[in-house]
Amino acid sequence: MPKISVVVPVYNVEEYLEKCVGSILGQTRDDWELLLIDDGSTDSSGALCDALAASDSRIRAVHQENRGLGGARNTGMEAAAGEWLMFVDSDDTLEPKALEDCLWTAESAGADMAVGAFRTVDPAGRELAVYREDLPPGERLTLESNPELLFMTPSACAKLYRAALFKESGLRYPPRVWYEDIRTTLKLLPKAGGVAVSGTVCYNYLQRPGSIMNNAQLARNHEIIDALEDLLGWYEKQGLFEAYREELAYLTLFHVYLTASVRVLREDRRHPLLGEFQAYTKRRFPDYKKNKYLYKLGRNRRLLFWLLERRLYGAAALLFKIKG
Repeated sequence: MPKISVVVPVYNVEEYLEKCVGSILGQTRDDWELLLIDDGSTDSSGALCDALAASDSRIRAVHQENRGLGGARNTGMEAAAGEWLMFVDSDDTLEPKALEDCLWTAESAGADMAVGAFRTVDPAGRELAVYREDLPPGERLTLESNPELLFMTPSACAKLYRAALFKESGLRYPPRVWYEDIRTTLKLLPKAGGVAVSGTVCYNYLQRPGSIMNNAQLARNHEIIDALEDLLGWYEKQGLFEAYREELAYLTLFHVYLTASVRVLREDRRHPLLGEFQAYTKRRFPDYKKNKYLYKLGRNRRLLFWLLERRLYGAAALLFKIKG
């Protein structure tokens, strides 16, 4: 049985898939399996998955009708044979010691999750930025003892999970939605028997050249409200909302009011979603302006907060050098 199952959802990524798979083949550990989940690709990605599977017995190709990123991850999770799971997006790559380092981090601490550092890279592979969690490295952390775990990057990637964590909790990724990670990763925290953080960069996120959002895509930013409502509702049902109210309020402020506002401001500083983000934050957490974690906001986000409070959207757009 493989120690680690690496799950790669695949959808129309013929240009990137071989590099992604190559980074997994190049791992310093070899006790892994790779599940390529072809999520109804309409280009040659599906055939490429089969060719890659034929080239190495550790690779399996699974084909399905399109279910979105979350649905593809769930399929991989159900098919996985490994004790541990790692999710890799098909246009990203792993560092050579990613599996080795994450597994050592988790097992040394006796944790159910290992969280690695990651970098963003451009299409030429040039480093753009490195991100490390602001949490004690190497220790076994629990949500009860370290509620600031809720502030870690919610991405499913750059993390290693004990497969039993998903099976025992029953948690899965919602299909066909945006922000599936924030709806899932942060629910795993109170279920996990500890989380361990590594300061070693294990994952490379590709920043593809972006195109301007069309109106339909821009409107889908409303789904960040749906995602937070899903998350907050789950914490309420688990009887955990009051215990982590301050942390959940800061999460909402950060992801809905500030981050989602920036995404919308990039395209349309008059979009009604800007008012909706503020209204939702205020409705859910009327005292959000007094949140004890506001000090964690950097200078630019503190200024953004001040501008959004006064609906000075033009000035907020200029703050982030937003065009249009």
